[in-house]
Amino acid sequence: MRKYLFTLLFLSKSVMFATDSGLGSKIPDIKLKLLDGSKVSIHELVEDGPLMIDFWATWCKPCKKVMKYLDQYHQDYADQGFKVLMINQDTPRSLSKVKSYIRSQNHQFFVGLDPNQKIAQKLNGMVMPTLILIDKGGEIKWRHQGFIPGEEIEIEKQIKLILESQASES
Repeated sequence: MRKYLFTLLFLSKSVMFATDSGLGSKIPDIKLKLLDGSKVSIHELVEDGPLMIDFWATWCKPCKKVMKYLDQYHQDYADQGFKVLMINQDTPRSLSKVKSYIRSQNHQFFVGLDPNQKIAQKLNGMVMPTLILIDKGGEIKWRHQGFIPGEEIEIEKQIKLILESQASES
């Protein structure tokens, strides 16, 4: 009986999270401060093409593992308008760690700051890493939480799919 109860509970939680994912809905036009001090809105970033948002922190090992792939995709698909926005969740106190880490890795993607987790709460990105893929129209097309080696293949597949659908619409 316990086994069935656990399965039922697990399935009900899965359904709850699946319906709460925001897939198909428009992303709010959130403004955020970038690591370089400039400000940008999410809608400005999707004007040219799709955007991958990823929530991360300097202490999150899976976040650091996925970052190298996201940076590569940011560069590989830039000519098709694709961008990556990494939204950092570190506290204001550890901001210097964020800057030095990004510089040491020579990452080229955009780095947004969310020290009070307000953006993460709005976009349901409290679990790190949380990836959200948004099309040029601002619609959420794909979400994924966590990262284990090998998942970079699925991430790139989702990026290619959204770029292909964007190209066929043009």
